[in-house]
Amino acid sequence: MNKVFFGLLAISVWAACTSGEKKTLPIYGSRQPVTKTVNGKTVTDTIYQTIPKFKFVNQYGDSITNKSLDGDIYVADFFFTTCPSICPLMARNMLKVYNTFKNTGNFKIISHTIDPKHDTVPALKKYADKLGVTGNTWWFLRGEKEDTYNIAEKSYLVAVSKDSTAAGGYVHQGYFVLVDKQKRVRGAYDGTDPKQVDQLIADIKTLQAEPDEMIVQ
Repeated sequence: MNKVFFGLLAISVWAACTSGEKKTLPIYGSRQPVTKTVNGKTVTDTIYQTIPKFKFVNQYGDSITNKSLDGDIYVADFFFTTCPSICPLMARNMLKVYNTFKNTGNFKIISHTIDPKHDTVPALKKYADKLGVTGNTWWFLRGEKEDTYNIAEKSYLVAVSKDSTAAGGYVHQGYFVLVDKQKRVRGAYDGTDPKQVDQLIADIKTLQAEPDEMIVQ
């Protein structure tokens, strides 16, 4: 499912980038039409899929919930601190995003570990320190393994799994998933590809300029 989803996403991003019109980002996920009466007239509105409630702990030991991100545009990804494959490259590319927006406000990055047994709060703090990450723009999160895997695959459409045959013992996709202030998925980008990361940065700026009440059909 996610291969098809992100394949269509790549086409949509390319089309938006090559259009001469003012760019708006699509909204991904399921949607439901809702009919209601406004000022005596019947109108149809659309309810979009949003990231559900969650509760994790960050590198400072603070509890982080979906409410902690109210009013923020954010980027989510999945990693583990001992990952010997794509994670170091993803981290370097995410640092570019972090350094671009760390002083702008109303923006966050949340990186979920898929190895909570090893990635304790001190381990996450050590990892953040090594990257030079300070403050509260970029949170490294841990929680129950089942909760992390469920939100990865059902909400962000990122495949993660434990695999004893893989380097490091886990496999995961390297997508950076862009979420708007209404907690709707607005894009996904290969975190190992510098060009796609540059596109992510451009799309974050597009969302920052988007009115809060903006609805994309």
